[in-house]
Amino acid sequence: MSANPFSEITQEILDLAKLSQKNSAIDPALYEKLDVKRGLRDINGKGVLAGLTEISDIQSTTTDETGSIIPCEGQLFYHGINIKDLVNGFITEKRFGFEEATYLLLFGQLPTEVQLKNFTDLLARYRTLPTSFVRDIIMKAPSRDMMNTLARSVLTLYSYDDRADDISIPNVLRQCLQLIALFPMLSVYGYQAYNHYHEGQSLYIHAPDPALSTAENLLRILRPDSSYSALEARVLDVALVLHAEHGGGNNSTFTTHVVSSSATDTYSTIAAAIGSLKGPRHGGANIKVVRMFEDMKATLDDWTDESQVRQYLRALLNKKAFDHAGLIYGMGHAVYSLSDPRADIFRKFVKSLSEEKGLYREYQLYSLVERLAPEVIGEERRIYKGVSANVDFYSGFVYSMLNLPTELFTPIFAIARISGWSAHRLEELANAGKIIRPAYGSVAPRVDYVPLHQRG
Repeated sequence: MSANPFSEITQEILDLAKLSQKNSAIDPALYEKLDVKRGLRDINGKGVLAGLTEISDIQSTTTDETGSIIPCEGQLFYHGINIKDLVNGFITEKRFGFEEATYLLLFGQLPTEVQLKNFTDLLARYRTLPTSFVRDIIMKAPSRDMMNTLARSVLTLYSYDDRADDISIPNVLRQCLQLIALFPMLSVYGYQAYNHYHEGQSLYIHAPDPALSTAENLLRILRPDSSYSALEARVLDVALVLHAEHGGGNNSTFTTHVVSSSATDTYSTIAAAIGSLKGPRHGGANIKVVRMFEDMKATLDDWTDESQVRQYLRALLNKKAFDHAGLIYGMGHAVYSLSDPRADIFRKFVKSLSEEKGLYREYQLYSLVERLAPEVIGEERRIYKGVSANVDFYSGFVYSMLNLPTELFTPIFAIARISGWSAHRLEELANAGKIIRPAYGSVAPRVDYVPLHQRG
């Protein structure tokens, strides 16, 4: 064992690693049975689509009595458990759920009461950055982009880990758990440094409280007075659960698989996933929703007038309003058609929070747009599947009501999704597939080389 406590693999980690391996193993025969080519290559090296996972499943279609595939209400499962049941379970029992969801994603089964307590305590112990890391790394050259700050911090942690390149399951699990625990601090401290050095605001660096949940600590270390309401913490906790995982095919999670398949280290892998999530087509969509609604509120005379709202939505689609992109942000999803289950879950919590914050009028506007947008899109565009609100439609509104700075919207997504990334990295390594190398078909014509002096 290493003398460095930051790199130590304890017996607890070894035991959890065995559990992770047991529930990560996929029957190799399934790859052949389902005609999935591991490594995205067939025996001739031609690129094909490939991938199996037990971590999560998205359902957006079903089969009718004739065998035809038809759209259905969207469903999301974490290791076979419906996300709605998972959320309802911890809400009914008046518990925080992100730690439980993380355990489920990593180890493939729901924890017992004792297992959850031990796991939560383990994360609390890992919620400590190396000595002087905040001063020497986060406070120096603070970035205006928190995702870049987060990626840099993750890559820098490589230098503090004596086992950085060890990709054995126990060591990778240890690294992942430490990153899950540290992401809130890396993100918020990065923002505090930016807010101080770039915006001239007071600098607050609050230590996390080991007795608090991830959601509670996030609010505690962000706010100058470290205060928050019970509802605020519950809603943020639900947001983390809903964003923790969404199938192996989303861009950042697929990036995790691709980079993990090269057998590189955990820090490089997670930094790559952060880079993917940073893209506005992936993790930054909720910011667009918030800014679209700000423009809508400034444009409309009466938010409750359906005709005015319809007119604005139509102007959006015709590239005559907001950013002239022709999009109603927060509406539609690449997978879901009739509904996004995450938006369905979020909706009732958004209503309660808007009432507490005195923003129920804004909530009514969101509800009106959610109802009218599919109708307007259907009138203006030819659509081939249903259109409904996605989770980003409400998440930005929630973060705004929580007084979270927009600079942290995408990092909060990362704080949640690191759980899913970690589960998929462990699964990729546990199943020891080929390096992922899909094919790209070249359409370039062959041309002759021209000597330098003859090139016009």
